Amino acid sequence: MRGFRWPPPPDGGPRTWGPGPGAPRTGRPALPEPETELVATPHDVQLERLVTGVGDPVTVFAHGFGNGIATTRPFGSAVTGRRVFFQFRGHGRSDAPPGPWSYLDLARDLRAVADLSGATRAFGASLGAGALCRLLVESPDRFEKLVFLLPAALDRPRGPIAQQRLSDLLDAVAGGDASAVADVVALELPPSVRNTPAGWAYLRQRLDQLLRDGLAPGLADLPEQSPLPDATALAGVTAPALVIGCVGDDLHPTHIAAELAAALPHATLHVYDRPGFAWTDRADVRERISSFLND
Repeated sequence: MRGFRWPPPPDGGPRTWGPGPGAPRTGRPALPEPETELVATPHDVQLERLVTGVGDPVTVFAHGFGNGIATTRPFGSAVTGRRVFFQFRGHGRSDAPPGPWSYLDLARDLRAVADLSGATRAFGASLGAGALCRLLVESPDRFEKLVFLLPAALDRPRGPIAQQRLSDLLDAVAGGDASAVADVVALELPPSVRNTPAGWAYLRQRLDQLLRDGLAPGLADLPEQSPLPDATALAGVTAPALVIGCVGDDLHPTHIAAELAAALPHATLHVYDRPGFAWTDRADVRERISSFLND
């Protein structure tokens, strides 16, 4: 029987046991992390930022809970103009002011990076989608185009399964146990990818970042909060939006994507038929995002 285990094989694996090939196999290592910068914001929270590409338009990318620049960059690989990636407070090298924090705090982080970069388009994944929704309540005409990838919550908190998963991640990172962190992070991968060179490279990259930078305790209350008091608060948003959801994802229920698309006046909804589509349908999702933003 084959399965996931940690630590990884010393030769770069994956290592399998039971029937099947057992010779050492090496996977392509993850790309080195690019050099980022810390930028000061008007609300006195320094945020880690990376700018790629050249020219206009400028798109800001907001990541998910416990993720960051590295996991968000692939979604912007075919987007034209400058691409601005950043780490929310409590993630990476960004500041972690005293908590607890709310989606309003995250919206301030997103707004500051967008304003400092001159961004006219925005992409939000999971937690970042919630922060983008919160920003749009205050400034419905702030952006010209919007992409929401796997929104996790709208006007209700996340469900109990999602809350437990995120709590497990925070606890594992706080404990500094690589094996415990790997067990939680591995759930982000489709089963077919978990014991492949690409899966091991992803795990190593995620663990290196999480165990090096940690996750701030101020994040702990966010899964129990909702970005908005009422989804109707998005009725004034003027920009066209693309909302991407999927079936079978406990952290990002399909109905949340559908409700968000219904609440936005000019939204298009696309739902993938299984979780893990960022791996199994990678080319399609990148093409879908870039076509929408570049058109």
